[in-house]
Amino acid sequence: MLSVKHRFQSFEEYLSYDDGTDKLYELFNGELIEMPPESGINVQIATFLLIQFASLLGYRRVRGHGLELEVRGEPRNRYPDLTIIREEHIQQLAQRNTIRLSMLPPLLVVEVVSPGELQRHRDFIAKRVQYQDCGIPEYWIVDPENQTVLVLELSDNTYSEIGNFSGDDLIVSPQFNQLNLKVAQIFAAVHQD
Repeated sequence: MLSVKHRFQSFEEYLSYDDGTDKLYELFNGELIEMPPESGINVQIATFLLIQFASLLGYRRVRGHGLELEVRGEPRNRYPDLTIIREEHIQQLAQRNTIRLSMLPPLLVVEVVSPGELQRHRDFIAKRVQYQDCGIPEYWIVDPENQTVLVLELSDNTYSEIGNFSGDDLIVSPQFNQLNLKVAQIFAAVHQD
């Protein structure tokens, strides 16, 4: 049996779609592309960071991989590995965990780079452009392969590099200067037995 793919004409039409599953999809050129599961290492890193930020800000402002972010370009949506939302987002996201372009942007998004050249390009280039366009004040790219954390800050509508931190470097976060976290702690959490 041949299945016919549904073509969405707008993001609003996509938002009303429900296939009855918990699958995550990116909307690319009007068609749904199912998102593959994250690697175990990526999930461990994102969970470790979620716990760090939740202890700093409270659990209500920290969202994991299930938060959907509407962006311009293709795909039309992204699922950051970790997102720090604004206080006003808590109520706005009560019905659907989607931050629309019409809403204020989140304060921080974190992507953990998956293995492979395509994934590296997506996190370092494509998502950087889309998150910058959304006006997200801070973007972290956590790179397990090189054990680094690149912190970007939005300045004059363009991301500038705050630092590419590694080892015992303290991560400098313009949005969360009370954060006291070394890069080595993130990767040590992954390698604990």
